[in-house]
Amino acid sequence: MTIDVIVIGGGTSGMMAAVSAAESGANVLIIDKNKMLGKKLRLTGGGRCNVTNNRPPEDIISFIPGNGKFLYSTFSQFNNYNIMEFFEGQGVHLKEEDHGRMFPVANSSKAIVNGLAQRLNELGVELKMKTTVKTILTDNGQVTGVKTDTSEVIQAPCVILATGGKTFQYTGSTGDGYKLAKKLGHSVTPLFATESPLLSQDTFIQSKELQGLSLRDIGLSVLDDKDKVVVTHEMDALFTHFGISGPAALRCSMFVNQQLDKGARDVSMSLDLFPNKEEDKLKQEILNIQQTESSKSIKNALRKLIPERYLEFLLNRVKIDNQLPFKQVTETQIEQLTHELKDMRFTVYKTYPIDKSFVTGGGISLKEINPKSMESKLVSGLFFVGELLDINGYTGGYNITAAFCTGFVAGKHAAEISSYFKY
Repeated sequence: MTIDVIVIGGGTSGMMAAVSAAESGANVLIIDKNKMLGKKLRLTGGGRCNVTNNRPPEDIISFIPGNGKFLYSTFSQFNNYNIMEFFEGQGVHLKEEDHGRMFPVANSSKAIVNGLAQRLNELGVELKMKTTVKTILTDNGQVTGVKTDTSEVIQAPCVILATGGKTFQYTGSTGDGYKLAKKLGHSVTPLFATESPLLSQDTFIQSKELQGLSLRDIGLSVLDDKDKVVVTHEMDALFTHFGISGPAALRCSMFVNQQLDKGARDVSMSLDLFPNKEEDKLKQEILNIQQTESSKSIKNALRKLIPERYLEFLLNRVKIDNQLPFKQVTETQIEQLTHELKDMRFTVYKTYPIDKSFVTGGGISLKEINPKSMESKLVSGLFFVGELLDINGYTGGYNITAAFCTGFVAGKHAAEISSYFKY
């Protein structure tokens, strides 16, 4: 069997790569170990699929802290707006939610997978499901095809590796692509969990006193060993039985792992309940409440300003009786409470492992990939896309955007190269 372009992996980047290659005139085959396409894509966004983000393309790059600048050339060819156009063209209408996140109007990831599958069908892309590629075949530094687990050899001048990272491994993302790339001389940077909940052994976590408490629009910071802020994210957070989760925590996880990799036993975090208020102004606001509601207990007087469970926790932390009449609370005690509201410290000792995280950090070294085409600099006709690359972004549609865009660019260039072999 001979084909123009083989795509290994029928996920987000693989399906888009196949669409792009076929639209550019190539005969395309997708090989996937699962029995259905887009198995992991079906799970994203809580099963609704946060398909991309509506921010300007240059802003998208700033939300991809793991080597996002590598994508400038990719986005000049195909970007988030092109993703939206593609799905609208397939009859999959999208809607915008908070922070620019785009979802299918149908509120189901199946709509996204079906839109891609429909286009693959229209273009005549062949599928070989429940099949694993064991070897990518080469001759003198040029791809010649693949060999599968049934020992079948399929010839092709171009192969696109789209096997994903190592998250959600039950979907098939078990790191096969890294092994295939290493066999061909490629380097893989250290893999780590990112967009992952944070684990803490602090007393208040073990006692579960804040478990289930959600805080809106807080500032969460990662601190280094010199107590300097590494990064701050202003989003929601959720206290759990194991530590802290929610968007702010997930975005901090990459930086927590970087500090742990430097040898830290645990990492200091700071939670700011009012990131848009200066400490002095917050203190004055509390003093003003004290004047107007002096006869109430401090807990009852401040419950409109601070979520009740968190208030009780902080009052206990600074050793103020929550039933104490507000008029008896000293200015020094108010200063202590205000400081905790702005800088509640706790420690994190690790994140969830890669297979329980949303995104894999690290991957195929970008030094070995041409950013204009996604083609290997070491093996002609070999392309890398999606989460396999050493690129990782925050949640909010950024990783899927990178996957779709790198897939499209690789497919287009693979089709062009494969056409040279027809003459």
